[in-house]
Amino acid sequence: MNAQHPVTWTLSGFGDEIDADPTTQIAVLEALGASHIEVRSAWGTNVIDLDTEQSARLAAQLEQAGMGVSAIGSPIGKVDVALDAELEVARLARAIAVANTLGTTNIRIFSFFRGADVRVEDIRDDVLLRMRLLAELAEREGVVLLHENEKDIYGDVPERILDLVESVGSPALRLAWDNANFVQCGVAPFDDAYAMLRPYVDYLQVKDAVAESGQVVPAGEGDGQLRETLTALRDDGYTGFASLEPHLSETHALGGFSGPASFGVAARAFRRLTDELGIGLR
Repeated sequence: MNAQHPVTWTLSGFGDEIDADPTTQIAVLEALGASHIEVRSAWGTNVIDLDTEQSARLAAQLEQAGMGVSAIGSPIGKVDVALDAELEVARLARAIAVANTLGTTNIRIFSFFRGADVRVEDIRDDVLLRMRLLAELAEREGVVLLHENEKDIYGDVPERILDLVESVGSPALRLAWDNANFVQCGVAPFDDAYAMLRPYVDYLQVKDAVAESGQVVPAGEGDGQLRETLTALRDDGYTGFASLEPHLSETHALGGFSGPASFGVAARAFRRLTDELGIGLR
């Protein structure tokens, strides 16, 4: 580690980008030096649909391996804003139950899609209503919602993300930062968003993308300004999670997939950057 910047981050990753089976997920993450996992699905079942027995079995498997859980990668808010607000509140309650079983307080969420002919400005009030309901439940249950900047949701560009987090104004609503998703929205992540949003960023999701095509690539190989972002986080004293979400083989509505080999490519690309920048990973 660079003596001038003795910073260490905790390496995690989306296990289901490796394989559907948690046994393989854990083995690959361990081989890559990760101490934590981000749980989006297990055995092909989305995290909010895991039943009590499945959640307990997964928790036992992770505990036996000594693998912590950095966050629940939930799909909360990745639905049309026109749906009943209480539906997402109920889904969040299920996500919280799984989070409690798996021993994490972090739950990744989104800020709603809209119909093809609906202007983004016209959904603001409905989005804020729903996000406040979610944040209120999170506050009561002692968990933190990490809003991810996803393409085509309300909070996809910096100005609306800032509006969202400041308008809701809850300590239970923070931000998960994703450089690649910003690129896919035409945003230069470091230049356009970092200073504005950094006070609310509690979690780093690691992927990069090419601006011209939107294609997701390993960290440092795209236009996501990863080097500038990581340097700034290092200098700001960020000491949280860095969660690998490579999306190198396929991307779909609820996430993506890489497979063990491509996941390893992504992990090694990220580690090359952190090594160059004097950032330790554990």
